[in-house]
Amino acid sequence: MAFSRPRNANGPGAAWVDWVHDAGIVAGDLPDLLVDAARITHTLTHGLHGRRQSGIGETFWQFRHYQSGEPAGRIDWRRSAHDDHVYIREQEWEAAHTVWLWPERSPGMQWHSALASITKEHRAIILALALAGLLVRAGERVGIPDLTRPSLSKNTPRHLAETLARMDKSATATTLPPEGDTRSYSDYVIFSDFFGDPEEIETRVENISAGGVRCHLVQILDPAEESFPFEGHMEFVGPDQKTRMQAGRAESLRSDYVEALRLLRLRLQNLASRVGGTFLTHRTDQPPHKVLLGLHGNLTNPGHTAIHGRNGSSHILETVS
Repeated sequence: MAFSRPRNANGPGAAWVDWVHDAGIVAGDLPDLLVDAARITHTLTHGLHGRRQSGIGETFWQFRHYQSGEPAGRIDWRRSAHDDHVYIREQEWEAAHTVWLWPERSPGMQWHSALASITKEHRAIILALALAGLLVRAGERVGIPDLTRPSLSKNTPRHLAETLARMDKSATATTLPPEGDTRSYSDYVIFSDFFGDPEEIETRVENISAGGVRCHLVQILDPAEESFPFEGHMEFVGPDQKTRMQAGRAESLRSDYVEALRLLRLRLQNLASRVGGTFLTHRTDQPPHKVLLGLHGNLTNPGHTAIHGRNGSSHILETVS
């Protein structure tokens, strides 16, 4: 849904630099105590999140001293040659937790009203990159489905931004998140306005979660899309620039629109509840920190899945920023 023509972009070459810069500011403003607390929780709690242990896998984890009785084939002779000790090269356990991030970049996400200075797409990308930075600092692996492999490198946010900028816009402009090669016991965070076909969205999210993936839905709206402040004669233009609707008294549509939005959010809440995830909402005229803190808490504290939202619901997390 959109009410005007989308803002002109500056081009992908410059965009990823701005994304990384803005995401770094957002993540940097959050207290380091948040990350430190997450590390302590990961160490003391045996859960699905942050379980970086040695085991069969492809990613190097650490060197440790060889213990008597262990197979000689596990010894890293090159590392051992530089010291008086014999070392084992441990790989990261394959069950280490992964968080997949999908910021929607469809035409409808590229719009903003006079009530906000940025598009929904811009905020979706910033939230995704800032969250990636926090998660990798907490020892989690992060990736974009179908675009990148999950990584826990400190350079992951920059790599994700570069990947998004290089991709053909049409390849990431779908309103539906890709199913990707996701694994069980991972999380999938979708940043979208969810103004696509509700049945298609439900089917796709349920398919993603069928393999044991928890899906978290973050609805990002322009303030005009939430309050519907329009009055008088208006022409509403769809993202495709072809769908148009004339309204002689736009204010007469407000109550129906607000009710339709309420029902859509209730449907998204129920969807998130069915797939074991959470539903959050965010407006682009508000600071991103509250929704980012809520997301980080959900992803690093698997036992915390319910909180009373503004409408009194308690079966799902709802954060309105």
